[in-house]
Amino acid sequence: MSEPATDAAAPAGGCAAVLLAGGRGSRMGGVHKPLLEVGGRSLLQLAIDAAEALGCSPVTVAGPVADAVGAHVRWVREQPPLGGPAAGIVAALAEPASAPEPAWTLVLACDQPAAPAAALRLRDGIEALPAGLDGRCLAVGGRAQWLCGLYRTSALRSAAAALPESGAGASMRMLLARLALELADAPAALAADVDTWDDLEQARARADAARATEDSQEEAL
Repeated sequence: MSEPATDAAAPAGGCAAVLLAGGRGSRMGGVHKPLLEVGGRSLLQLAIDAAEALGCSPVTVAGPVADAVGAHVRWVREQPPLGGPAAGIVAALAEPASAPEPAWTLVLACDQPAAPAAALRLRDGIEALPAGLDGRCLAVGGRAQWLCGLYRTSALRSAAAALPESGAGASMRMLLARLALELADAPAALAADVDTWDDLEQARARADAARATEDSQEEAL
């Protein structure tokens, strides 16, 4: 496990992270997806790496505790368990905030193999976001990927507080309905998640191909 990254890439005002790791994995027979490995790292670790690349602090994981990650990550559990991603965000934001509170919150589902690159795509130019917008999320073909977004913490906290029953069963659409967001166009591979075993095989194949390319480039130097 590497040490937490420095805040060299942190957006102005700082950044926290909420990593969502409490899904059912129902399309994969109930497997805990965040612990599946792609390119030698678990999907959970890739999400943590993405948060560290943006200098996020704190990094909060909503889901069952996994022993394989560092102590600098804090854990919460949505109530009731398996209550959905919006409930996970509500639980994470209910934790005591640091002072001053980070201006931004990175939200990532822990089933995205390209999480580190996706986070950097969200980070790119975030300081230029118009004041009237509450954040940005990746979009593929014009379709918002809400579980890969960088949001103004104050706006996200207000939206979370407005959900009944701690967000249990609420959709991300309900959570973010009142937020004005910029959509950051991205190739499908950047926003791809792992919902099936075929998805996992494809993600591993992309990781292997990328590693082979890097190795060949190093040999050519």
